[in-house]
Amino acid sequence: MAESRKLRMGLVGGGPGAFIGPVHRIAAELDGKIELVAGAFSHSAERSREAGARFGIDPARAYADYTAMLDAERKRPDGIDFIVITTPNHLHLPVAKAALEAGIPVMSDKPATATYEEAVELEAVVRKSGLPYGLTHTYAGYAMVREARAICAAGKLGTIRKVAVEYFQGWLSRPLETTGHKQAAWRSDPAQSGLGGAIGDIGTHAFHLLEYVSGLQVTAINATLRTVVPGRKLDDDCNAFLRLNNGAAGTLACSQIAAGELNDPRLRIYGENGSIEWRQQDPNRLIVKWLDGPEEVHHAAASYLSKDALAVVRVPSGHPEGYLEAFAVLYREFAEALVAWKKGEKNPLPATLPGITAGVRGMRFIERAIASNRIEGWVEF
Repeated sequence: MAESRKLRMGLVGGGPGAFIGPVHRIAAELDGKIELVAGAFSHSAERSREAGARFGIDPARAYADYTAMLDAERKRPDGIDFIVITTPNHLHLPVAKAALEAGIPVMSDKPATATYEEAVELEAVVRKSGLPYGLTHTYAGYAMVREARAICAAGKLGTIRKVAVEYFQGWLSRPLETTGHKQAAWRSDPAQSGLGGAIGDIGTHAFHLLEYVSGLQVTAINATLRTVVPGRKLDDDCNAFLRLNNGAAGTLACSQIAAGELNDPRLRIYGENGSIEWRQQDPNRLIVKWLDGPEEVHHAAASYLSKDALAVVRVPSGHPEGYLEAFAVLYREFAEALVAWKKGEKNPLPATLPGITAGVRGMRFIERAIASNRIEGWVEF
């Protein structure tokens, strides 16, 4: 493949009324390495054609379903280089499995699958295929999350003693799923979302952020899940205590019934020498507090940042980059890995890009949180 050619992307999901599919498209194309050329945008052939027209692709490449897309694109001399999965969770495994078995790499929205057992199955398929597989835990793409990760990895905080992560939203404070609201409906339906409500939709993000930045792993969990809105079939609020593999303690809270909150992931990590704090609603600043020194504010794109943080910024300090740009960082890394893979490099995905291991651990978090809530006590991870 000539390096000057853009990678051709096929999108599964993202039809009329979708939120995350169009976000994936914008992010994928932001750095000029990828272009959307095909898609199975809806389970309705008519709505798929409608989405294809809106995205400006060849009408012949707006397919009625993902199997038709995979079959047709494999036969084209200009076929897709990879697919992106932005469907409800219950389709993540079948779509990813079909693509990988057809020899097509995969980029997937999180969580990786609908259940932990499916995630284990998908992991085996990914390993057997040898193909690149990426998972869009968006917050891993922020420069200041990369800076926080580098600070922890360098041991600057000393031994980490406590980690606190939270992710609060308020949009499901009322039963939107009963009003025809598409996004609320599938997220509240166990048949489409899996067994996790808030813990699957945003709790997995919080869990990944905690492990990604701290470099530690959860070894045990004591979770309380609540379904606050009457009639709702899945959890909409979670509070959990965590034990980490270095002996540290952690807390994880996520909620979609925190009225007034918009989209507010927040991470705090406390070591013996100091602490760090990052919030998604102020993403270009990282607060660093020292036990015996002044509080510091680290700014995105500043020259003093780590190489990992500087590698993902596009504009000078003071020019804010946000959600779409963070999303695009993951696509840029995936595109670069895909080019390397096409040249014969094995396992080209960088450690900074979430993959199948993160996907399996995210699904294990959901499964273990549910198990802990059931017995009202601690469970090993």
